[in-house]
Amino acid sequence: MNEIRSKRLRQADIAEKAGVSISTVSRVLANEPGISAVIRQHILKVAADIGYPVKSSAEPLPGGLALIASDSATGGLSVFYEGIVEGLRANALERGMPFDIRLVREARITPENVREQMSTAKAEGLFLVGIDPSDELRLWLEESGTPLVLVNGTDPRMRFDGVSPANFFGAFEATSRILAAGHRRVLHLTGLHRQTIHERTRGFDAAISAVEGATSRLLPLSFQGSASAEAHAVTAAVLTESPDFTAAFCMNDFVAVGVLEAVKEAGRRVPEDFAIVGFDDLPCAMMTDPPLSTMRVDRAAIGRDSVSLMISRFRDRNVPTRQICHAVVPVSGGTLPSEN
Repeated sequence: MNEIRSKRLRQADIAEKAGVSISTVSRVLANEPGISAVIRQHILKVAADIGYPVKSSAEPLPGGLALIASDSATGGLSVFYEGIVEGLRANALERGMPFDIRLVREARITPENVREQMSTAKAEGLFLVGIDPSDELRLWLEESGTPLVLVNGTDPRMRFDGVSPANFFGAFEATSRILAAGHRRVLHLTGLHRQTIHERTRGFDAAISAVEGATSRLLPLSFQGSASAEAHAVTAAVLTESPDFTAAFCMNDFVAVGVLEAVKEAGRRVPEDFAIVGFDDLPCAMMTDPPLSTMRVDRAAIGRDSVSLMISRFRDRNVPTRQICHAVVPVSGGTLPSEN
């Protein structure tokens, strides 16, 4: 019998052999969220190899139902949510959680409709994917004790669990890239419809405020039609009215595509005369000329961690509310001078 087996096994033994911290081992053995599937499987294998007793849940997990707004899933943002749904499905299957996903018109996400949907799906937990619950729905969820995870969402009062990109910090970094390139008159094209987008606006404003002489102008978008077409029209009008703006931070890459087209049609060179940074790192970012400088969101990880949060909530309904934020990573492109 080797040295480890000759003594009482501890989590520190697993940590040493796996090359991770004891806290990481503890979180994996407790089935807590926020650990990648690769690390989780590695730690469980090491535990099994040295004979550490890992408790497994004998009882099947309750089911989860994910609701996603049909406009988002079938419109321009479908490619964004495909990655999130992939992560949701993969981790639910891996963890043995019954899972269903349904499209729903956002106007129909009422307590009565949600209760009916969950009943027919035999689900105890609810995922709202890219949807901020109404006050009426929030009240019902709290009163009923229904486990909820906001997927690509945040609750500013931390009443519900959620997983999202680090929107504030991602926007701060995106805007800082523009400012570092020497630009001081910067446009911000954005919607004002979700908490996550408000966080990006806050990050943009904070970056502008941190640099002396930097000024900005927010251009709100209605998203009544094509985001790219609306961004094109708004940008063209602003450049005619105020030609001294030399850069734009866009709330997503679809908006950035419209800005890029308008800037080039105005006779500006990109990136020499005008810089652009998008957000999300969608496939269209590599199709523009030049390719977009943007910020990458790990969409599959958002889905996977949402399932982990739900399972943790199933196991202890009284644990403190948690918000997992994933880092947003800069992606070099051709719409910033230093990234050609």
